[in-house]
Parts: sequence; structure tokens; C-alpha cells
Amino acid sequence: MLELDLQLATEAPAPTEEQFRQWCALALRQRSADSELTIRLVDEPEGRELNHTWRQKDYATNVLSFPADVPDELLDIPLLGDLVICVAVVEREAKEQNKDLEAHWAHLVIHGCLHLLGYDHIDDEEAEEMEALERTLLAELGHRDPYADDEYQSTLN
Repeated sequence: MLELDLQLATEAPAPTEEQFRQWCALALRQRSADSELTIRLVDEPEGRELNHTWRQKDYATNVLSFPADVPDELLDIPLLGDLVICVAVVEREAKEQNKDLEAHWAHLVIHGCLHLLGYDHIDDEEAEEMEALERTLLAELGHRDPYADDEYQSTLN
């Protein structure tokens, strides 16, 4: 079972809670245990502040993943962690990259959930594995390959 806490810290339009649940469930289906996570939708000032604090980068980014990293024996809940998504950045990227907005949202939620599961794209081999899984999951939703345009990859690093 998926327990999702959706926090709206911006008034910008965003997908529905049902869409977020669908995308999270798809990304997390390889996990047999229950999953609890928070998705916080933010504006650019909060996104920039969090990215600066946690990654030392002075700009708002599309998605930040904060894995719980707490041993299971210390918690009575299946806490995976938190995703923080900057709505304005998602919208801007979709427009600049000529991507369908819903497909871009789905990709970033799936991408963030995979980070919570321990996937990463620091080295080429890990990046290839993570990107292949993202392509497969997005294709199941009927969305095209998000990495078809090589420039797009740089926005996720």
C-alpha cells in the first residue's frame, strides 16, 4: 500500500493527487513492502533555498529527493522519504524542451521515487540502469522516451 502525503506550498496549478499516486505506485511497484512518502510542491524561492542548503547549488531545480535513510528496525512505518518538486521549473522545462507537461511531471515523479529506492545517475552505468527503467515505466503510461533529446539529461544532474 502507498501512503502519500501531498503538500501544496504553492498556488501554481499541478497534477491531481490521483496522478501523483499513479506515478508513485508505478515507480515503487518493485518494492514489495508498503511505502510512505511525502511530495511537497513548492515555488521557486523555496526550491532555490532547499537546493542551496542541501546541494550547494544556488537555483531552483525540478525535483529534490530526500531518502529517509532510517533503519527499518527503528521505525514502525515504511517511510521512504520526501520529494520536493518546484512547479515553475517543471512547467518551464516542459515548455523549453517541447515536452508534454503531463509526461514531464510523470517523469520527474518517477525519477524522484527511483532515487528514494536507491537508484542514482552519478556514474554512467548507474545512469543507464536508471534511465532504462524510467523509459520502460513512462512507455507503460504511453509517454515517449524522455531522454530522446540529449540536452534534457543535463537538467537532471
